[in-house]
Amino acid sequence: MTPQQIDLVQSSFAKVAPNADAVAALFYNRLFEIAPELRPLFKGDMASQGAKLMAALAVAVNSLKKPEAIIPALRAMGARHREYGVKDEHYATVAAALVWTLEQGLGADFTEEMRGAWVDTYTLVATTMMDAPSARAA
Repeated sequence: MTPQQIDLVQSSFAKVAPNADAVAALFYNRLFEIAPELRPLFKGDMASQGAKLMAALAVAVNSLKKPEAIIPALRAMGARHREYGVKDEHYATVAAALVWTLEQGLGADFTEEMRGAWVDTYTLVATTMMDAPSARAA
């Protein structure tokens, strides 16, 4: 990712992060709207799940200048997600819900350039999670 893309992702996340609970709820509502078959994968409290989502996004966004620092954590998360029943094809659906959520939250500030930067960020995260050797063993 370019320094400009990193700045776009980090500055846009800083705008939505103060509304983390609402952003997470919007994300999961959208996810289950476009992929209701994923709802059974989430067995716990959705407020807690939303907090975990936003915390994971914060770590990823804040690590973009040194992505190698979070590769082990992403691989471990990928392996856990595989155990929960997440399949590789689910990552594209999550990407669509995430981009839609950011677009809703940022409104006119969500430019095509910002969309591209977020897609690149999510692709980096998702690819690392899907490529985890332990996740591939399933």
